[in-house]
Amino acid sequence: MKNIFLLLFLISATAFTGYAQQSQPDGQVYNFTLADCINYAYQHQDSVLNAGLDVKSAGYRVKETIGRGLPQINATGTFQDYLKIPTSLLPGEFFGAPGTFIPVKFGVKYQSNLGANLSQLLFDGDYLVGLQGRTTYKQLFELNFTRSKIEANVNVTKVYYQVLVNDEQIKLLDANIKQIKQLLDQTAAQNKQGFVEKIDVDRLTVQYNDLVTTRENSVRLLALNYQLLKFQMGMPIENNVVLKDKLQDVKLESLNEAVGDSTFYRNRIEYGLVETQKKINEFDVKSKKAAFLPKLTFNANFANSYQNNSFGNLYSTSYPVSYIGLTLNVPIFNGMQRTNQLRQSEITVKKSENDLINLKNGLRLQASQARITYINGLQSLNNQKQNQALAQEVLRVAQIKYQQGVGSSIEVTQAQTAVQDADNKYIQGLYQALVSKVDLDKAYGIIK
Repeated sequence: MKNIFLLLFLISATAFTGYAQQSQPDGQVYNFTLADCINYAYQHQDSVLNAGLDVKSAGYRVKETIGRGLPQINATGTFQDYLKIPTSLLPGEFFGAPGTFIPVKFGVKYQSNLGANLSQLLFDGDYLVGLQGRTTYKQLFELNFTRSKIEANVNVTKVYYQVLVNDEQIKLLDANIKQIKQLLDQTAAQNKQGFVEKIDVDRLTVQYNDLVTTRENSVRLLALNYQLLKFQMGMPIENNVVLKDKLQDVKLESLNEAVGDSTFYRNRIEYGLVETQKKINEFDVKSKKAAFLPKLTFNANFANSYQNNSFGNLYSTSYPVSYIGLTLNVPIFNGMQRTNQLRQSEITVKKSENDLINLKNGLRLQASQARITYINGLQSLNNQKQNQALAQEVLRVAQIKYQQGVGSSIEVTQAQTAVQDADNKYIQGLYQALVSKVDLDKAYGIIK
């Protein structure tokens, strides 16, 4: 059922390239090779663009981390209008009235303070670890950006090949339609002369109509395949794409030398991502350990205080104040929180090591599967080519026998059906071989 479904999908998705280019909406026309389509996707596909923005964001995050160690300067300003000046009670003994309290107002109506504060981090273990890991942190996003480009490359390539294969299939359909049309015309003429029966004409007419219908359906659906290609490229649907590459330009060659490299998994972007994530987790362990160290900060403050009962004279006289100092924060005990956080980070590193081992095995398995699938695909494609040639030969002989009166129309119809089946299997095998080649290159990290 799976093969039948794939065959039906290929047939329904097939259409003639030239016709589709004429039927597409008016818009800008791009004459693109496969490499052009891939480069266009690198510049316009949304997942690639977003991954590139993540790289920029990571760069700003690194600068943010560096900024923690630079001087931190803040300016402050306050203004107060005491609607009621605060009152304090002084003991009456000071005023010759023991046993009582005398209300006295201290302060002035208007007060203002203008100042600046500076702090400079002198030592912080967590900050030093952050500086060490900033390159690794950014590298993680750069690798993810590369992975997005590889995925775009694979997706565009597969759809591009699909369109080329569709073009090849429509050519085969056209050849079959032309061939059966000639035979149908000859049989119809012979029927009018009384040499063949009407049922022979009907059989050929049914086959002819089926082929024409298949082609018409394929033509109507080809625009969808072009839209899929433009979607994978990030191109507006209203634009037109003309494919410059031809199917014969695609080389289905023997296995790449990278297949024999036992350390190929290091070329896979997925391995680099997990390896980099492991390094980040190790930096997190260092950060948790640094939390046990003291933190030393230099502080400085410069301010002017202004006080006056007259608002107009508030800033006429200033009372400056300034200081410098050091702040030492020594962690002693916080309920074992730091210790437990450190243990959690250490477990995360161990999990990363396990993930790396499992990924290595998974990539090797994936590569083996891709290699076998590609080899089987090539063998199947070569077999389908031979079957296709044999089916054409059988049809040629059946037509000669029928024309000479020593064969039946049923033999011709069956031979024509066998040709169509061989063509469909050839197209299916061709597409599977092309796709398996892309998967093979991806599995061995050949696609950069």
